[in-house]
Amino acid sequence: MDRTSQLTACAPEREIAYDPPAPAAPDPSGLSGPSGLSGLSGPAAASLRTRAAQVLAANWTGSSTVPSRSLYPHQWSWDSAFVAIGLRHLSPLRAQTELETLLAAQWGDGRVPHIVFNPSVPLDAYFPSPDFWRSSTAGRAAGAPRTVQTSGIVQPPVHALAVWLVHRADPVLSRARGFLARAYPRLAAWHRYLLHRRDLGGGGLASVVHPWEQGMDNSPCWDLPLSRVTPAPARSFRRADLGHGAAEDRPTDLDYGRYVRLAADYRDAGYADGGGEFAVEDPAFNALLIASERALARIAEELGAPGAARRGRAERLTAALVERLWEPASGMFLCRDLRGGGLLPERGVSGLVPLLLPELPPDVAGALVRTLRGPHFGLGRSTALVPSYDLLGEAFDPHRYWRGPAWFNTSWLLERGLRTHGERERADALRAAVPALAGATGFAEYVDPYTGEACGATGFSWTAALALDLLHERRGPTVSHTATGAFDTSDKGGDRQ
Repeated sequence: MDRTSQLTACAPEREIAYDPPAPAAPDPSGLSGPSGLSGLSGPAAASLRTRAAQVLAANWTGSSTVPSRSLYPHQWSWDSAFVAIGLRHLSPLRAQTELETLLAAQWGDGRVPHIVFNPSVPLDAYFPSPDFWRSSTAGRAAGAPRTVQTSGIVQPPVHALAVWLVHRADPVLSRARGFLARAYPRLAAWHRYLLHRRDLGGGGLASVVHPWEQGMDNSPCWDLPLSRVTPAPARSFRRADLGHGAAEDRPTDLDYGRYVRLAADYRDAGYADGGGEFAVEDPAFNALLIASERALARIAEELGAPGAARRGRAERLTAALVERLWEPASGMFLCRDLRGGGLLPERGVSGLVPLLLPELPPDVAGALVRTLRGPHFGLGRSTALVPSYDLLGEAFDPHRYWRGPAWFNTSWLLERGLRTHGERERADALRAAVPALAGATGFAEYVDPYTGEACGATGFSWTAALALDLLHERRGPTVSHTATGAFDTSDKGGDRQ
C-alpha cells in the first residue's frame, strides 16, 4: 500500500472532541455563497480527501510539514498547528510528530518561534534566512536553542488546541507515547511567556511586536503603526518570495523594508520584549490564546491536574478582550496600537475571529454575526469564504496578501465560531465552501473572495489539512453532544477507550 493509501484508509470509529457534527442535509437556504457551492459526498469527497492527503504527503519532510515546497520550505508555527488538526484524521502519529518537532525548538523563555529552519535548505531559498535571525547568538539571553536555527518572533498560539484535538483523535496512542505529558509543560511555558512577557499594554492581553507574528502579515490594520517605521534600505535584503509569486499579490517593497527593519531591531536588542516601535494588541491572536487556554485546561485534567484556574483565566481574558478591543460602532473587534494610543479603525478578519469564544456576551456575538454577513464581509451573499479585509475599505485588494483575499484557516476558525453561537445553517454553508474551493483551486494558499480565483502558492498544506478536517465524517452517536462548537465546554472528557 502506498503512502497516500495508508493515510486515507478508514481509521477506527472514535469520538472526536470539539468537532461539530456533519450537516444533517444540504443547505436549502442558498447560504452557500455566490458560486453555488454545495457539500461534497460519496466519490467526490473521497477523491478530494485523497488529493488533500497527497498534498500533505508531498510536503512532509520526515518530521514536519512545510507550508509549500516552493515558497515556504521550512516549518512554520501556526501552519503546523493547523496541519496537525487535519493530519489527525489520516495519521495521529504524524500529527503528534508535527507538533513535537515544533515544540522541540522552543526557547528557554517559553516562546515558540515562528519558523524552525531546515538546515538542508539553501540559505537563499527563503528570506529572512537563519543568518539574518542569528537565533543561537542574538537569542542566547532569551534561551534560544543551540542545535537548531529558528526565527526570533512568534505566531498565533493555536498549539494547545491542536495538541488536544490530536490527542482526542487517538487517545490510546497518545497515552502510550506520553504525548500530552511531554507537551503540557512546553505549552504552559509558552502561555506564560505570552501572558507575562507580552502584556505590553498592562491590560492582560498579549501584544505582537511584528506584523509577521499576528500571521496576517500585510493587513491594512498595520498600515498606520508601520508608517512610523523607517524601512531598511532595499539593497540590504533580497526578496525570495517574488521568485515564486506575482509581485501584485505580495507586500510592496516599502512594506517589506519596514518588516525587515522591525525584525533587525528586535534581533539587535537580543529579542527583548517591550522596546520596539511596533506593539499591537490583536483580537485574533488573543482569541486563539484564550481558545488554547481552554484546551490546556482539558489537557491538565487528562493528566490528573485541575483545570479550573485555566478556565478562569480564559474567562478573564475574554472579559479583557471585550473591554479593550470591542468597538460597538464597528460591530467587531479592532486592533489597539500601543505606541499610537488607540484602536485602529481598519476592519480586518482578525476582528471577527473572537466569535470562537463561547463566553462572549450574546450582544457581542450577535453583532459579529451581523458584521460577518453584512456589506463589509458579505459572507453568504457576495462571498463564499470570509475576506481578510473590509470589502468597502479603501485599501481593499482582492488579490494582494491579506489585504482582501479569503484564506482557508480564517474561514475554518469562523465556521467553528458560527457553530459555537448556534448559527448552524451559516456554519454548514461555510463548512461546505471550504473543501469545495480548496479542491477547485488545487489547494491554493488564498483566493479572490468574489470569484474564488486561486492566488499565491498551490498545494498549500493548511488548505489541504483544514479541508480534510471539514470533510471528516462524524459517525452517528460517537460525537459528543456538547461538541457543537470550537470547544467542548463540558468539564469532563468523553473519549472512548
